[in-house]
Amino acid sequence: MPVAQVTLILGGARSGKSDYAERLAAQRGTHVLYIATAEAKDEEMAARIQVHRQGRPAEWQTLEAPLSLSSALTRVTGQPDVLLLDCLTLLVSNILLAREDEAQADIEAAVQAEIEGLLAASRRLAAPLIVVSNEVGLGLVPPYPLGRVYRDILGRANQQLASAADLVLFMVAGLPMTVKDKGGAL
Repeated sequence: MPVAQVTLILGGARSGKSDYAERLAAQRGTHVLYIATAEAKDEEMAARIQVHRQGRPAEWQTLEAPLSLSSALTRVTGQPDVLLLDCLTLLVSNILLAREDEAQADIEAAVQAEIEGLLAASRRLAAPLIVVSNEVGLGLVPPYPLGRVYRDILGRANQQLASAADLVLFMVAGLPMTVKDKGGAL
């Protein structure tokens, strides 16, 4: 059965995206490069990050890259079996908050450049890529401008990755629903 080169896993909060992505990554090999985008800016987030770290196999390598992801990926050596980015949602948030005084088009260009760098790293390392991201367009329209800008930028980032992906899954209550499967990649 063919293996997807790029897999995008979308869903809402607590839909099972990360757990499913980790299971897929583990099926593809033991040399997983886990790319973490979260930052421990408060105690609650620090606790969440610690739970995630403890849940990953010891042989997995972790690359913490809350910003400048494509730059961090250029320094990766060796041959990972798979790259797992968890998650695009936080990467976009980090970029937006670091650049919130800039024009939306400039912020969006920075996000697009990070995605292109991520895809290039996957090709350079000849490793399949799994990306986890939230689908934020199914709920209410955010009542404040920054929330609407975030929703728009993340929505377009998800579209960019979905277009490049061989496999797109949408998680609902821990169950994967296939949205796109180019060539039987599942």
